[in-house]
Amino acid sequence: MLPNRRPLNPEHQLTHLPMSGIIRSRLKRLFLFLIGLVLTQTLILWAVEPLSLWNSLWLTMTTLTTVGYGDLAPTTVIGRISTMALMFITAITLLTLIISDYIEYRFYRRERILTGRWRYNMKNHVLIINTPRRGGEQYFMRVATQLRAIPGYESVPIMILTQKYANGLPPELKDIGLVHYHGTGASEEDLKAAHAGQARHILLLALDETDPSSDSYTFDIAHRLSELNLASKITAECVSDSNRQRFRAIGVRSVIRPVRTYPEIMVRAVVAPGTEKVLEDMFNYEQDHPHRYNLTLDDLTWSDIVSALIRHGIGTALAYIDDNDDVVCHPEPNIEVEGRGLIVLVKSSETPDLSVVEEALERYRQFLDKWQAMHEHPEEPAR
Repeated sequence: MLPNRRPLNPEHQLTHLPMSGIIRSRLKRLFLFLIGLVLTQTLILWAVEPLSLWNSLWLTMTTLTTVGYGDLAPTTVIGRISTMALMFITAITLLTLIISDYIEYRFYRRERILTGRWRYNMKNHVLIINTPRRGGEQYFMRVATQLRAIPGYESVPIMILTQKYANGLPPELKDIGLVHYHGTGASEEDLKAAHAGQARHILLLALDETDPSSDSYTFDIAHRLSELNLASKITAECVSDSNRQRFRAIGVRSVIRPVRTYPEIMVRAVVAPGTEKVLEDMFNYEQDHPHRYNLTLDDLTWSDIVSALIRHGIGTALAYIDDNDDVVCHPEPNIEVEGRGLIVLVKSSETPDLSVVEEALERYRQFLDKWQAMHEHPEEPAR
């Protein structure tokens, strides 16, 4: 049999309400009381004084604010008594209480924002959970800057859910509009406070990008989010490749390796899912990698070079090196290229030799010459 429990004291229940709610509730009651007094005094003056309704309200407000223009004044005993009561009850006491509570609320709100305990009304935001052990500020700045440079994300709100920054976010993060909530993704209450359910994207970071054991903590948060039907919004970092399947099994949208020096992988995974796999592969040197070939380029456009390499199964041309040894990453497709080298995305297991690339370009050049000759002299059969 359960022991009898004493009912909670109403005052005890009140102390468990958020302080901001208590202050706002008190301010609301004071304002309602103030409005009631103003209306009562206006009606009294309108009834006992030779004043119109508008002049009665005007006299009440000038008395309330202690302005006292002197253009109107009560002449009856009842009007003067009610006016004195209005002065003492409202102007001296009630307004003082309202101003005091408002200042208290502002100080309370500022302190809660500073320490990451203020509940913002966030919606359609990007929620970042956890803070990297090293270089967190620089990583957050680069992610936020690159994310907001993408069309459609220019003004996206960004919130960090973290147990760091108990004394406030660094100035450089506040200056670019980031906010934080002091908590953990392992707490459902903290996830609700950060409005995870209303987030546009959820970025789940590994606490330590070099420690595979941090995957356990990351997975616990991801699993909790999946229970809230939010797995499809998650881009999660996973240190050990062997753990990736666990994240995918619970519906996580994208799983990437933590590369702190290249936050572009995280940004691309958020705005263009799937592209992060290509970027990761370049970093890991497992399937494809960029390779430089030193050779002379002339008589071919960039589109010709790209077509030649693809037709011969060599790879994808990424850039070329001009005669000044500058790397040109986005050349015009139909302008003839002159330079001294190519950077090509090739298969790591079968990296073609320089001679293979040169032969492919030469064959494509010959193909173009024959094609041009056929169109210039259609009556002559091609040999």
